[in-house]
Amino acid sequence: MTVPKEMPEKWARAGAPSSWSQKKPSWGTEEERRARANDREYNEKFQYAFQEVANTYFLFLLILQLIPQISSLSWFTTIVPLVLVLTITAVKDATDDYFRHRSDNQVNNRHSQVLINGVLQQEQWMNVCVGDIIKLENNQFVAADLLLLSSSEPHGLCYIETAELDGETNMKVRQAIPVTSELGDISQLAKFDGEVICEPPNNKLDRFSGALYWKDSKFPLSNQNMLLRGCVLRNTEWCFGLVIFAGPDTKLMQNSGRTKFKRTSIDRLMNTLVLWIFGFLVCMGVILAIGNAIWEHEVGTRFQVYLPWDEAVDSAFFSGFLSFWSYIIILNTVVPISLYVSVEVIRLGHSYFINWDKKMFCMKKRTPAEARTTTLNEELGQVEYIFSDKTGTLTQNIMVFNKCSINGHSYGDVFDVLGHKAELGERPEPVDFSFNPLADKKFLFWDPSLLEAVKMGDPHTHEFFRLLSLCHTVMSEEKNEGELYYKAQSPDEGALVTAARNFGFVFRSRTPKTITVHELGTAITYQLLAILDFNNIRKRMSVIVRNPEGKIRLYCKGADTILLDRLHPSTQELLNSTTDHLNEYAGDGLRTLVLAYKDLDEEYYEEWARRRLQASLAQDSREDRLASIYEEVESDMMLLGATAIEDKLQQGVPETIALLTLANIKIWVLTGDKQETAVNIGYSCKMLTDDMTEVFVVTGHTVLEVREELRKARKKMVDSSHAVGNGFAYQGNLPSSKLTSVLEAVAGEYALVISGHSLAHALEADMEVEFLETACACKAVICCRVTPLQKAQVVELVKKYKKAVTLAIGDGANDVSMIKTAHIGVGISGQEGIQAVLASDYSFSQFKFLQRLLLVHGRWSYLRMCKFLCYFFYKNFAFTMVHFWFGFFCGFSAQTVYDQYFITLYNIVYTSLPVLAMGVFDQDVPEQRSMEYPKLYEPGQLNLLFNKREFFICIAQGIYTSVLMFFIPYGVFAEATRDDGTQLADYQSFAVTVATSLVIVVSVQIGLDTGYWTAINHFFIWGSLAVYFAILFAMHSNGLFDMFPNQFRFVGNAQNTLAQPTVWLTIVLTTAVCIMPVVAFRFLRLSLKPDLSDTVRYTQLVRKKQKAQHRCMRRVGRTGSRRSGYAFSHQEGFGELIMSGKNMRLSSLALSSFSTRSSSSWIESLRRKKSDSANSPSGGAEKPLKG
Repeated sequence: MTVPKEMPEKWARAGAPSSWSQKKPSWGTEEERRARANDREYNEKFQYAFQEVANTYFLFLLILQLIPQISSLSWFTTIVPLVLVLTITAVKDATDDYFRHRSDNQVNNRHSQVLINGVLQQEQWMNVCVGDIIKLENNQFVAADLLLLSSSEPHGLCYIETAELDGETNMKVRQAIPVTSELGDISQLAKFDGEVICEPPNNKLDRFSGALYWKDSKFPLSNQNMLLRGCVLRNTEWCFGLVIFAGPDTKLMQNSGRTKFKRTSIDRLMNTLVLWIFGFLVCMGVILAIGNAIWEHEVGTRFQVYLPWDEAVDSAFFSGFLSFWSYIIILNTVVPISLYVSVEVIRLGHSYFINWDKKMFCMKKRTPAEARTTTLNEELGQVEYIFSDKTGTLTQNIMVFNKCSINGHSYGDVFDVLGHKAELGERPEPVDFSFNPLADKKFLFWDPSLLEAVKMGDPHTHEFFRLLSLCHTVMSEEKNEGELYYKAQSPDEGALVTAARNFGFVFRSRTPKTITVHELGTAITYQLLAILDFNNIRKRMSVIVRNPEGKIRLYCKGADTILLDRLHPSTQELLNSTTDHLNEYAGDGLRTLVLAYKDLDEEYYEEWARRRLQASLAQDSREDRLASIYEEVESDMMLLGATAIEDKLQQGVPETIALLTLANIKIWVLTGDKQETAVNIGYSCKMLTDDMTEVFVVTGHTVLEVREELRKARKKMVDSSHAVGNGFAYQGNLPSSKLTSVLEAVAGEYALVISGHSLAHALEADMEVEFLETACACKAVICCRVTPLQKAQVVELVKKYKKAVTLAIGDGANDVSMIKTAHIGVGISGQEGIQAVLASDYSFSQFKFLQRLLLVHGRWSYLRMCKFLCYFFYKNFAFTMVHFWFGFFCGFSAQTVYDQYFITLYNIVYTSLPVLAMGVFDQDVPEQRSMEYPKLYEPGQLNLLFNKREFFICIAQGIYTSVLMFFIPYGVFAEATRDDGTQLADYQSFAVTVATSLVIVVSVQIGLDTGYWTAINHFFIWGSLAVYFAILFAMHSNGLFDMFPNQFRFVGNAQNTLAQPTVWLTIVLTTAVCIMPVVAFRFLRLSLKPDLSDTVRYTQLVRKKQKAQHRCMRRVGRTGSRRSGYAFSHQEGFGELIMSGKNMRLSSLALSSFSTRSSSSWIESLRRKKSDSANSPSGGAEKPLKG
């Protein structure tokens, strides 16, 4: 085969091709892709490999343990916990990997028919190679990025569904180039030896540039010739394709972006704290090593006769050096080895709670909520900023043709006899389309005047619906006579074609060169000359058709911002009235499109078509050349009118946003819709309200304009705060940090609306801080006409400058970058495919479930994790620091206080399950109260429950406990005797006493820390105590001594020690002294400065008692008036309050006011209210809530 010389010098360079392991191929960065058909040997360079990294930390500890000169513990004290920890970690990671890769394995193990050596063979997707020819059959997934060679349809056509690729749910058309469209026979395909030279792997879904070299000829290739991985073949019996990109080189994988490793703020803090603990461990080791060296030098030399040094030890200094490492081993439990695996087990439990939550299950779609990661659960309890898509996330993405403007006349509103607009409930019956046998019975329209205009033969109305029936890429399927099913690229397009269908202009069928429409019952076939397709830059689409009379006309529909600038000057008057209608529609929250047409003469079209063909054949800048050609013909068009489509809000969106706002969560909407539509949706979902002080709109087109508008907004906010007495005065030269603090304290509620072109300037490096300061001072932010990249940039900006947790939520492929950029990504499994779900950390089917995810699961996860960590560090310091104090009484010899088996089992048996139960099941208030009082969410945002201060408090409590745990038994044993008068003090009895005291103290402590008792908590806490005593007595039994005499020498020691009343008095005294200060402190804090959760719990308790009292009162007074049935409350009902949407705000503020009253006891205050309500005829159960 001869390849012509005219090849591109250099293709547009994309990122280096990744692989199954994201590793670059050994042959370097790809400048262009060359693939030969049926030549696996040539294409072998596109194969890949992978690698892993091992962790050596635990191995280092184990090696230290095995050195006899420095280890005073047996090897199993480290290896047993280590094996258990690694086993649990392995099981957890395997579970994670199973769920994470289950869908990947399903994809990779799908089978395709691959042509190998002239025979079709079944191959797994993972074995498909570049250059292979694949046969696809109807409803099969496309295995790789293929060049379509031929199909069962005429002209090499095939139909595909691209929901997994770009979120568009309906069919598109692809066509083979004519030279290969006849290769339908396997023998012909086996001989096909063409070579494709094309762009390297990239993520541009709507573009492809390349050429096929075959039979000494060159044939240009475009996106219309490609079948991309992730698509599904529809309505096509079979097709053949040549693999161009496989595996991670496919556009689907390239477009998914780089997956960022997400870690929670608690993870980052824990890493810092563990480093501090390790430093503290080294300091303790140094202190004890110095003590050992001094003791050996001053005292130890006198006992060399019966306490000789080891052979390797030749000086006190070297003895201290070895002692340092010995104490590092003994005290290493202060750096909790099992901490991370315990954290992961708890997170796994929280993830299952999300997956099992029936209140987040969508019955309509049979879709449960899904935690797709187990590492971010507690971060859900700390979210401060939510970035939301609009279409399909806040709205249903089910489009309804609602209104239209034709030749300056608006249709869609229904008026009553007085000329007022009729509301939906007051409207008459919808328009009757029974005259049209092909009408869609589910389509509803309320204005009969539009149908009358069609029946009266109004030419503008006919042309309007003719455009809607022709200018689209919808595919029609007719299963039975008259039963039409439309497959559209977008819901908008489907709604418009359905509207034309019902008004008598029925799109019936299409071929590559024709479109057949039934116009008021008459079948008319138009010759399709060209489709000028829609993309995000053009924001319009056009078709050029020739009608049966031979007249050529261009029909165009697109965004008003684009199309209105391309109209003929003679349409100015019509343009003014249509613009008024567009503004009215946008004010109603409707999505609008403008429709126009242009007549073309034959000569001009022939010349234009020739230049279009030349541009399509160009190897370089093909897209730009085509855009220029399209721009030329789409000018001086005649305006027809506009359409308005309604995209309704999802159920529960306003309530969810109101609740999240009360939880001090700021919600930013990032949408591609026009400003008016987005603002109206903002009002509909209660993000924007009429009570707001001001809504700032930034629409500047230059850097200076945008900066000035932002500056004016900041000045107004600060000035208004100064006016209401906050003492602020705006100064233009305020430092950034001070200005930010001033802005965040402004009085009043503000909102910011900014357009995409203004946002582009606002995100520039020299203005991004000004934009962020202004936006963060606002209660709500709406960004309109934004691109997917801008969505990610906005999220990144907040992450960069604000120490706040961000959450992004969306449903489409255009939200993937935003979802991956945020700390937490949530995917809505809606109308736009599953790309957003696949990229997300959590997924569910409706936006309203977000409130439960954050306010219930997120808050509980954060609370549980914080309580777990506080207790975990406390118990480990209490356990470990006893060795430190003992060192001063054993010659710093690295002798342990406890039995080595107790050291082994303390963290993995005696104290592991109770703290895990608390970490998995604990809750401060029930889920109903979490939703009722969103202010409870704020401690997580402020990071109050676990921070460096709380950590040091836990450490201090642990050290305090360890001091008492050692010195109280030490002091008692110094003088105590047994019942028979012999000395009580011996090493093993002391060890049993201290260990028993420790287990009881930490068990009582976790009992105090547990806020929500379940049967599992009881079983684990008291069961762990029982297991401790069972193992303790077993290890000091005759049976184990008989089997292992060298390991269990102290027969009967536990029984003898715990039989002494003095020992139990010591244990009780130690427990009381350790626990009583904690109880006293918590009681004082509850009385003097309660948390909001304390207030809610007490209020709930008061409610229950009052209800019980009222039930008793009702039973006693049954013979009284009927009005006694209202004994609970004789005050005004809550109906008006609920309808106003203010009840949540009032209850939250009322409760929060309790927590700020530190001057007097809140308990006494509530008791007074309770007694007042009981003595008052207007008293009721709700009275204490009103403060």
